[in-house]
Amino acid sequence: MEPARLIWSKWKWGLLLVLAVLVAVFGILQVTHQPTAIRSTTHRTTASLAGFTPAACTLLPPETPPELATVEFKTDFRKHCVHYDEILSGGPPKDGIPALDAPRFVTVNEADAWLKPNEPVISFQIGGDARAYPIQMLIWHEIVNDTVGGVPVAVTFCPLCNTAIVFERTVSGRVLDFGTTGRLRFSNLLMYDRQTESWWQQAIGQAIIGQLTGTMLVSRPAAILSWTTFKTAHPDGRVLSRDTGYDRPYGQNPYQGYDNVNQSPFLYSGPPIPGKLRPMARVLIVVLGGEAVAYPFDTLQKVHVVNDTIGQTDVVALWVPGTASPLDSGTIAGGEMWVQRLCTCVRWVTGH
Repeated sequence: MEPARLIWSKWKWGLLLVLAVLVAVFGILQVTHQPTAIRSTTHRTTASLAGFTPAACTLLPPETPPELATVEFKTDFRKHCVHYDEILSGGPPKDGIPALDAPRFVTVNEADAWLKPNEPVISFQIGGDARAYPIQMLIWHEIVNDTVGGVPVAVTFCPLCNTAIVFERTVSGRVLDFGTTGRLRFSNLLMYDRQTESWWQQAIGQAIIGQLTGTMLVSRPAAILSWTTFKTAHPDGRVLSRDTGYDRPYGQNPYQGYDNVNQSPFLYSGPPIPGKLRPMARVLIVVLGGEAVAYPFDTLQKVHVVNDTIGQTDVVALWVPGTASPLDSGTIAGGEMWVQRLCTCVRWVTGH
């Protein structure tokens, strides 16, 4: 079944490309930071993440669950720490966008036959196990339940946010498997685990509805890189295969035209966006020690390197152009190159 979100491109909804992390996430975190090329607090505005920690995920009084949710899910909807009117249907039903549960992989040489040099992939590594998850598949599946370096992980991607986040799947000694709810909160993917059917906000990795409400997933560093960058760094790496068991037009973009900074996020109804940035502006977000900092891509493009201190940890943010925008043209590899729209951001590295 073709994802219902294909209908959106026919309706020509103008949605966001936020390569690294979306301003919808930015809205969730409610924080802004515009650094200079050296470590500085100039123009810095930050906010505590207390509202998004497990302790602050306070259970709310009973409310009417989202429409049709009780029909599709066995979730304990009595437990929730967000208001149900913040949750909207994104179009597809439960698992209408199917997660990959038994991913297959090919070699770099095999993948080189169908991946273009500038095409974006999610790069993830544990120990010597380096893997690439092409956006051309993740844009159709959004979640890959995998085991990397012996660690069960969920590789997640929200096309509406362009948020690529990897989480460990083990919670209190139990390995969870994740699927898509078909719902959004603040224009961001809501996942569910198949063991308890709790609902999780992808942007922050927290269960917000159900038995596990308040639980936080452990995130692992991951980055969106160009295919050329990945294969050069990891010639012996493994690449998610197109042999997924699903019939999808991999390589095509069902969100054509979403890469428009002047549009509004799809179905975004949440905290107001600080006036320093446009709602669809691309930002790189770093969260450390309860502090969240957003680096606008426009700033990173000008300075290329930012040294900073976040949550008492020294970090460096790097800008390297050369990765295609997956949400721009009709094909993943055919998007404009990020100079303003296409680039590769290597997130943060602690120390010097």
